[in-house]
Amino acid sequence: MLRRNACKTSAFSFMVKQTWGPLCSRPVRSEQWCSQQSCAQRTSNNTLHPLWTGPVSVPGGTRQSPINIRRRDTVYDPRLKPLTVSYVAASCLYVWNSGYLFQVEFDDSTKASGISGGPLENHYRLKQFHFHWGAANEWGSEHAVDDRAYPAELHLVHWNSVKYQNYKEAVMGENGLAVIGVFLKLGAHHQTLQRLVDILPEIKHKDARAAVGPFDPSSLLPACRDYWTYPGSLTTPPLTESVTWIIQKEPVEVAPGQLSAFRTLLFSARGEEEKVMVNNYRPLQPLMNRKVRASFQAQDPGDTRST
Repeated sequence: MLRRNACKTSAFSFMVKQTWGPLCSRPVRSEQWCSQQSCAQRTSNNTLHPLWTGPVSVPGGTRQSPINIRRRDTVYDPRLKPLTVSYVAASCLYVWNSGYLFQVEFDDSTKASGISGGPLENHYRLKQFHFHWGAANEWGSEHAVDDRAYPAELHLVHWNSVKYQNYKEAVMGENGLAVIGVFLKLGAHHQTLQRLVDILPEIKHKDARAAVGPFDPSSLLPACRDYWTYPGSLTTPPLTESVTWIIQKEPVEVAPGQLSAFRTLLFSARGEEEKVMVNNYRPLQPLMNRKVRASFQAQDPGDTRST
């Protein structure tokens, strides 16, 4: 949701507020639903994350991410194909603490691991996946659905290997990236995720890395592959508007203890003042004139099942 909008006034912090917003914590709330206006007013910390203390490349801003997906405004598109996902577990390289989140890197030198179909015209190779999460279970996801924030969000990042030579080139190019977004909600213990949770103590500090071994991230996807898609941007610098977002409708369940383990990581390196890694998400951005397409038909209005 639109969060943390009361920050120190300076030319840079004003720019950051307009394009990303500072990393500030919010008071714990018992409910998960609120209007965008009420969420925007909940601010209790003025600290900018170090990620934003240097020059930031800011695009024109016509298709920035993340967004609030309003079901009533999405458009069912029967032309959208099922998304084809094929990952090779052996291409998993390592997990590391970037100082902003923890990220699992993959060998993208071949097209063995990747996605195609769905809204995509080309094959996109898997580069990495990472998570965003909050200081408490009431918020943490980057995207929202009907003003609802989930405790965390998984992003699987792919690049267009047909149109571009490498990931860095694709980041800056049209239709260069495709990111699958998966919401995490509290529920049953997630067996595959536990493999990563067990490694987190080894990467507590910034820049630490650890081997993962063979890992197939398709096991982190929901069984139902219905999705929303829209044209957007990276949610960290350089914020380039090169991303086709594919947001899974159904969340996956993780145990409260598994999500709590994310919060044992630190933004800081060894020897620095310890800063807990939480609230590493960007606030919602205006939809502007974009359409959010759905691969599925909307539920009956009388269906109140929670997703």
